[in-house]
Amino acid sequence: MLRNSISGTNNILEARVSLAGEFDIQRGPAVDKSSIRSKVRAYIVDNLLLGTADDFDDNTELMESGILDSTGSMELVAFLEATFGIAIGDDEIILENLNSVTRIYNFVVQKSN
Repeated sequence: MLRNSISGTNNILEARVSLAGEFDIQRGPAVDKSSIRSKVRAYIVDNLLLGTADDFDDNTELMESGILDSTGSMELVAFLEATFGIAIGDDEIILENLNSVTRIYNFVVQKSN
């Protein structure tokens, strides 16, 4: 009986260890850093630029260029939270975090760690 109990415990521990790389119990699914930039860029092009990416690069200032407004900011935050499994506080919805693809990438990576 004790042997079966220990064996069962080992199976549970092995399962938890194997999931550790794919799922963080505290934050949700692990974020694939290589896909953050492409997912954010695709969201902006598809939803804010309506498919037209002329003169838009990863350092384009979204607010100053008129791509992102207050409503768009809230939609972007909802997208980031849902897509990357992060929670964004009201005090984090600032230009320093959300004003370009590069800033958004850095912010998501920081929130994911």
